[in-house]
Amino acid sequence: MKPLKNLPVPGLVRWGILGCGNVTELKSGPAFAKVPGSALMAVMRRDAAKAADYARRHQVPRWYSDADALIADADVDAVYIATPPASHKELALKVAAAGKLCCVEKPMALNAAECAEMVQAFETRGLPLYVAYYRRSLPRFLQLKSWLEQGRIGEVRQVHWNFSRMASAQDLSGQAHWRVDPAVAGGGYFVDLASHGLDLLMYLLGDMAEVKGFTARQQGLYQAEDAVTAIWRFRSGVLGSGFWNFVSAARQDHLSFIGSQGRIDCAVFDEVPLKLTTAEGTQELHMAHPEHIQQPHIATMVQDILQGSGHPSTGATALRTNWVMDQILAQA
Repeated sequence: MKPLKNLPVPGLVRWGILGCGNVTELKSGPAFAKVPGSALMAVMRRDAAKAADYARRHQVPRWYSDADALIADADVDAVYIATPPASHKELALKVAAAGKLCCVEKPMALNAAECAEMVQAFETRGLPLYVAYYRRSLPRFLQLKSWLEQGRIGEVRQVHWNFSRMASAQDLSGQAHWRVDPAVAGGGYFVDLASHGLDLLMYLLGDMAEVKGFTARQQGLYQAEDAVTAIWRFRSGVLGSGFWNFVSAARQDHLSFIGSQGRIDCAVFDEVPLKLTTAEGTQELHMAHPEHIQQPHIATMVQDILQGSGHPSTGATALRTNWVMDQILAQA
């Protein structure tokens, strides 16, 4: 997009956060105050005491317990929506109506139709809409993208992702929580976690043309699916599959790219080395995540707003990720 010329404070993007929960404590919130050209002005949480506590601990000038009040704050130029997915569309449309910039946590909304409505609202007003698929900005995945584009493994033929983990103590207790409530989250852990990897794959390999999936409630601990499998075909011709299980006996996070001249093995979440295997041998590269894992994503957003440099994760790209999940969950 073109750089914004009419910011009230030239060269500074002033942010407000809607929903200052766990994801904002370390992953994202502090980075809004640390990135050059960015400031965190206000936070909001429905629990006023928790909002005030967050503001105090993170040295945020003001706090709110009402979303509309933060959106209306004249000292807030951009709003980061970090609430559960069921509220994303409603809040984003309010931000667009207020003429402000926006970043929405992932998944972008409950389904692709909601995403399309959000994208249209911001496009109509000429405002940027970003989505927090921050793996598109992490150095380790930029290195992976570079290897693929350099043809280090030749032509990519297949990509496979296998992710599994044990049921949590909360799941086993039967205690309700929003991440496994389809009405609030759009699905279960698949939507919450697999969205990161599916979005990353399309960043690395382009859009998927066709995808099909199967789901199950193998342990039946909650209403949402706990096991998912999918197959896909990218527009480029790359084929592949995904397997996700959230009631497994052990954790696994393995992503593999198989090419005509080699392969790359890595993980979507785990900090394992990038492993490049070709006829010349095997190279392993370890790249740790930054302290605030969303900081590169936030820095690139601010740079785009101030300089028009572009950003890899927008409403348009995130809409396609929701479309893929809609196809996979269509058999649920």
